[in-house]
Amino acid sequence: MPQNERVKMKRTPRITTRFLATGMLASAIALTGVANFPTHSVSNAYADAVRVTAPQAPSFADVVEAVSPAVVSVRVEQDYQPASDESGNDNGGDYRFDRRGNGMDQLPPFFRNNPDLFERFFGMRPDRGPDGRYGDRRGNPPRRGHPYAMSQGSGFFISEDGYMVTNNHVVDGGSKYTVVMDDGTEYNAKLIGADERSDLAVLKVEADRKFTYVDFSSTEPRIGEWVVAVGNPFGLGGTVTAGIVSARGREIGANRYEDFIQIDAAVNKGNSGGPAFNLNGEVIGVNTAIYSPSGGNVGIAFAIPASTVKDVVKELMDKGTVVRGWLGVQIQPVTKDIAESLGFEGTTGALVSSPADDSPAQKAGIKAGDVITAVDGTSVKDPRQLARIISHYSPDTDVKVSVWRDGKSQELTVKLGSLGDMSASPAATARAEDKLGLTLRAAPDGAGVEVVEVQPGSGPDTKGVQAGDVIASVNGEEVRNPSDVAKVVEEARKLGRKNTLFQINRDGNSSFVAVPLESDKG
Repeated sequence: MPQNERVKMKRTPRITTRFLATGMLASAIALTGVANFPTHSVSNAYADAVRVTAPQAPSFADVVEAVSPAVVSVRVEQDYQPASDESGNDNGGDYRFDRRGNGMDQLPPFFRNNPDLFERFFGMRPDRGPDGRYGDRRGNPPRRGHPYAMSQGSGFFISEDGYMVTNNHVVDGGSKYTVVMDDGTEYNAKLIGADERSDLAVLKVEADRKFTYVDFSSTEPRIGEWVVAVGNPFGLGGTVTAGIVSARGREIGANRYEDFIQIDAAVNKGNSGGPAFNLNGEVIGVNTAIYSPSGGNVGIAFAIPASTVKDVVKELMDKGTVVRGWLGVQIQPVTKDIAESLGFEGTTGALVSSPADDSPAQKAGIKAGDVITAVDGTSVKDPRQLARIISHYSPDTDVKVSVWRDGKSQELTVKLGSLGDMSASPAATARAEDKLGLTLRAAPDGAGVEVVEVQPGSGPDTKGVQAGDVIASVNGEEVRNPSDVAKVVEEARKLGRKNTLFQINRDGNSSFVAVPLESDKG
């Protein structure tokens, strides 16, 4: 300790003693001076503490106390296996990724969207450099090892025997699932089924106990109602936020079936898959996405409605997958100009650009230029609503489709197909790829079609399309494999279009590109 500090410590008692002695002397003088005065009994009087009597806002404590045991944290482990040589022997931990990125298709979206984290594990980045090559900043090959990644989200039990709901994007690419209860107890879980289109998944915990579970609301929430969001943002443990229902029927471009509830409760990373409750403790939605320019909460969050969740979860529990009905039409909104040209009042409905070849719509007589106005008596507001209506039907179901044609309404009976029936022949796929100047393959995670190679000077090349880009949709139609792209491109060519609209995903960003079509030359 420095000498000056020790000095100060020694001086302090003497200074204090001097002040105490002076104080005692003053007290003695004061007492002597008042010795002849009569004494009185003295009691201290304190004012009442401030208390405001006013109407109190509703407390969420009872709801939170009741539902919290049913809400859990979901930890997802993503594992990467080392490559083996042709004899089946492990190659010492080398991975299948060379400096040009061959084999990068093993990566799930988590690492492709987090290149810094990937580089820490593998010593190379999953995003291409300006020369189109993969590798670390020095061009070194990937390091050896057996890495894994951990992500997390939220979920909630819907039955006492351990079935629980979360988001598909929480469990996507996982190899191991761990459920952490409100009291810290951990259980292993298995994946029962997942549905990418609705972004929902079902897990199952096997344990010798009964779980506290919650139920779905049977009524749609009203705008302005209170909502309580429970989840596990940032891995902090059970966290509760509250707000109101801001809107219903929101579309944010996530998929063609979206019908989100918008809430203003604070929802952050890690809340995905967690429930949004009403004041009765019923689930009104599953928290799925936020709007955020900065990545943090700004009071705009989106939840999948309970009505949708119930239907999807039931199919996942029964079948492990969701099979949707398929109409087979290219559709677009009805503008005022289009409505006027067709003698159609209003701008509701879905305009058929073209029915797919050999599709249920084509077989039933639906034609290009028809406006679909209703399905089984349910009015169609726009193309997205039509997609949602059809998706609720099972394949092979007969439905009554009302169309506006030749200045009058007509009704056609359509036997729906399966959404997985959309296809094109290998020859048609090859021709479409050749005319576009692209080599394509299904994206490893199933979320679109990956561009493998772009022919120099081709239409896509002139528009900046690059190898590694993922085509999410063409002319508004989701695509999952090259044949889907071929089908939509051929339909556009038959309609005499000069361009097709590609939705391109690159490095976590999405953009639309009008790709020129080559005309048939004999």
